[in-house]
Amino acid sequence: MASLIEQNLASDLIIKEILEKAKIIALVGASDKPHRPSYSVMKYLKMKGYTVIPVNPNNTGKTILGEPVFENLSAITQQVDLVDIFRKSMDVEQIIDEAIAANAKAIWMQIGVIHPKAAKRAINAGLRVVMDRCPKIEIPRLNIQNTTLG
Repeated sequence: MASLIEQNLASDLIIKEILEKAKIIALVGASDKPHRPSYSVMKYLKMKGYTVIPVNPNNTGKTILGEPVFENLSAITQQVDLVDIFRKSMDVEQIIDEAIAANAKAIWMQIGVIHPKAAKRAINAGLRVVMDRCPKIEIPRLNIQNTTLG
């Protein structure tokens, strides 16, 4: 029998559900450098119609792709549907705690970002979790159309 984490992680149905229902995405580790993956993913998600809120304490007060940058998740005043994490795996636990406190609905850990313990904590708190994947790859692969946008 699959573990709780295996049942909740990386299923195409869960990925599709998360990306079709999400409207506001907090992108933790957003970069203002166009050559960085977080920049291109943010640009892609915005192009697809999502509201993307960049989070990066080093760029607080600046803008990335026209969006004001926040220091952390608790500084965001809007309800966030999805927290997309572009940080080292060792930083994930704190971000998960902030996401739970912010009542986020889902966590997305980018390719190479893996933290099963933090993922389990998020799942136990009622959040959907995707780990070691990229929405810029998954959206076209699964032909996802966000039904909440527009």
